[in-house]
Amino acid sequence: MADSSGALGRNQPLPSANALRLTNDEPADAFVALLEQALAAGTFARLVLAKPRPAAADLVRVSVRQVALKGDACLSLVHTHKTRDITKNLALAEGVAAVRGLMASTFRQAHLFSTTEEETQLLISKKGKQTLLRGKARHEAGAAPQAGSALDREHDRAKHRFVDLNQPFLVALGVTNEQHQLVPAMARKWKQINKFIEVLDHALASTALKAAPKIDVLDFGSGKGYLTFAMHDHLRHTLGLPATVTGVELREDMVTLCNAAAQRVGAAAGMGGSGLHFEHGDVRSHAPQPVDIMIALHACDTATDHAIHTGVRAGASIIMCSPCCHKELRPQLLSPHPMRPILKHGVHLGQQAEMLTDGLRALMLDACGYDTQVFEFIALEHTNKNKMILAVKRAKPGPADEIWKQVDEIKSFYGIREQCLETLLKAR
Repeated sequence: MADSSGALGRNQPLPSANALRLTNDEPADAFVALLEQALAAGTFARLVLAKPRPAAADLVRVSVRQVALKGDACLSLVHTHKTRDITKNLALAEGVAAVRGLMASTFRQAHLFSTTEEETQLLISKKGKQTLLRGKARHEAGAAPQAGSALDREHDRAKHRFVDLNQPFLVALGVTNEQHQLVPAMARKWKQINKFIEVLDHALASTALKAAPKIDVLDFGSGKGYLTFAMHDHLRHTLGLPATVTGVELREDMVTLCNAAAQRVGAAAGMGGSGLHFEHGDVRSHAPQPVDIMIALHACDTATDHAIHTGVRAGASIIMCSPCCHKELRPQLLSPHPMRPILKHGVHLGQQAEMLTDGLRALMLDACGYDTQVFEFIALEHTNKNKMILAVKRAKPGPADEIWKQVDEIKSFYGIREQCLETLLKAR
């Protein structure tokens, strides 16, 4: 049974589903009680902690799922930082205590999902006021079932996957274990990898790259290399294409880790012509070279503009970007213009800055001779950085003057004085 604080002791069993009452509880205590009830009843689906407080530093959110480790039920807490993910697997009682602590010190929003399609939200204002909201889950038409449900597992078995779970690089990166079974905490990353390769494969069909004598791929901000390895595997092993893949990353420890993993699985450049290599570098200073496919996922703010510019200069047939942190235009939108009364709300200002930034990027890519799409490439429940800009080079560039005129009109309407990609392209 829960103690007076509502938290479970380290060795205490979870309470029965009907053992807890919500009357007279503070909203945070009631939320934790509902979490404990869901775990005890077997109806817990997932939990997300969001809206970080200033004390969170670079911690963006924490996602919680129930997993089984060596036969014991545990909570897997994935701490998503701006540049990395850290997973902590805790016993149920310890996991609940960790969630309570994070709500008290680090996050202002908690979202609990159950398999009975009930949602519970805890909202904490900047002044500390707590609000508890409960209701049925809202699903859009055609939305996928929650991960972890029986329907979801059946769907996963039937669905075609672009990446084989038996590939050695997945073991080297911790996505699968030695028996090539998916590590439960990596389920979301696994879905992201497959969706990314699916998008890349469809983009390839719109180009002549499959007939090229060689294909050079550049991946800016490659991180731990999940997508870089997957691209290399798909291009070379699945499609049999002569691809050389280079990952560029600012963090030297990640470069060392990825090169070592490539050596272990026999994919490193120079090992039978496998052509996978990671190097330390920055998108803003990377020397442009001829590139066929340019990737930049989660490049922060104007780093995405520099990556797109590099892809255009290098003559890339495919440019794939997942933008992040749209900061450049936001202060410019505060200048007097017809939308000011609406944009005085911070949430609207942020949404507008994101839409305008990526919309202008897409228009400029169109002007540079690309067919461009902007879309959500993975469900929002898996990552909040889910927007993709996909540009495939046209055989004939086409007239660009009308598109640049549209760019100027949009900038004039919103009071935008400067946008990084435009500056880089016009300087060129």
